[in-house]
Amino acid sequence: MPDLQQELRSRLTGRIVIVGIGNTELGDDALGVRLAEALNRAGGVEVVIAGTVPENFVGKIAKGAFDNVLFLDAVEMGSGPGSVALMNAGEIRSRFPQISTHKFSLGTLAQIIATESKAQVWLLGVQPASLALAAPLSEPVKTTMALLGDLLVEILNDKGSLKPCCR
Repeated sequence: MPDLQQELRSRLTGRIVIVGIGNTELGDDALGVRLAEALNRAGGVEVVIAGTVPENFVGKIAKGAFDNVLFLDAVEMGSGPGSVALMNAGEIRSRFPQISTHKFSLGTLAQIIATESKAQVWLLGVQPASLALAAPLSEPVKTTMALLGDLLVEILNDKGSLKPCCR
């Protein structure tokens, strides 16, 4: 993950908030929440555990004077389980543009945050293997989560300790 490490290090500057997204009851969809919880325990960065309702935190995040917002989520990318992609707000909007009657897409959330604040919005997405009800994280996603956790802790600890927010 050397290239990803360089990309994250160059993009995650200034005041950062990590947003864990996902449903902990649906196998690999728990990735974003579980990784955000681990980063929160490690300290060094502001964390929002948004779960299945990230739209509930958009206002607080947009008003939080952050330089960078990093969504963590399991996303369908058509790649191998555990594969990782880092997307900017434009890529998120083009990949996840739809709005349903129940929730906003990640693209819409990224657009709102970017429009309402000065923050750059990023998505660190991981390809799930299984979204089965009550299933644990799959081995490929669990391995990726551990690697990403170590990588993000290393990068974010270099930024200094910040107080938790938005909970």
